[in-house]
Amino acid sequence: MIDSQGFRPNVGIIICNPHGQLLWAKRIGQDAWQFPQGGIRHGERLQQALYRELKEEVGLGPADVEIISSTKGWLYYELPKNLIRQNSNPVCIGQKQKWYLLKMRCDEQNINLRANNMPEFDDWQWVSFWYPLSQVIDFKREVYRQALKELVTPLNRFLRP
Repeated sequence: MIDSQGFRPNVGIIICNPHGQLLWAKRIGQDAWQFPQGGIRHGERLQQALYRELKEEVGLGPADVEIISSTKGWLYYELPKNLIRQNSNPVCIGQKQKWYLLKMRCDEQNINLRANNMPEFDDWQWVSFWYPLSQVIDFKREVYRQALKELVTPLNRFLRP
């Protein structure tokens, strides 16, 4: 599903542990790390997409997490020209993303990167809150900065005793 401007709707997922560290996942067979994310299917509500992607990518269900916050609006990024599939119809020029900050309520042993038969990640680690900004691929960096900047205050409220 691609909107009239050429952007694919997508949910971004930031999972935090009780220490405020974030789940950072490595794309399968690559040296590329990112937060879990995925497209929203036609007719699917945002939270339905969130929980489907959460299950598909890291093996967690709704009972394993709690939504702390989400970005207020869509955050956009454009794909580099060499990644745009010009022969697709409609042409997708990038993604618009709604980001969710989730508190992990279960043991980290519940994380299962092989929960579906087409895994997207082959490794994961806990990282400090701002670490992803220096590690994510360039064309996603500004969206990550915007999402983290918007979600840092709700995270800090969650971490306060």
